[in-house]
Amino acid sequence: EVQLQASGGGSVQPGGSLRLSCAASGFAFNDYAIAWFRQDPGKEREPISCIRNGDGITYYKASVKGRFTISRDNAKITVNLQMNSLKPEDTAVYYCAAAIGVIAGPRDVDLWGKGTLVTVSS
Repeated sequence: EVQLQASGGGSVQPGGSLRLSCAASGFAFNDYAIAWFRQDPGKEREPISCIRNGDGITYYKASVKGRFTISRDNAKITVNLQMNSLKPEDTAVYYCAAAIGVIAGPRDVDLWGKGTLVTVSS
């Protein structure tokens, strides 16, 4: 079955950390760029980090740069998002996504995983 399975969401206090994982199956993972999106209620789903296949070049939305780190393990066919120094505004449903080529927005995505909720609150 072709799928992406996201996990690792939960509740954390401001300043805390969480690690999201995205496990892929059923497709040629090494050929795809992988991205993490997040979505607040009533807002558009936005990309916050992406890692390319091949050269592993990464992208971060400005608001998470320096706090979040994306990594991929092609042997384990997973992509992780380490989130540190979390803020209340990071609260959202997080989705992993795969695409052949550049992921600039939701329209570029070929495959979505189910979301995982991250709540940052004191």
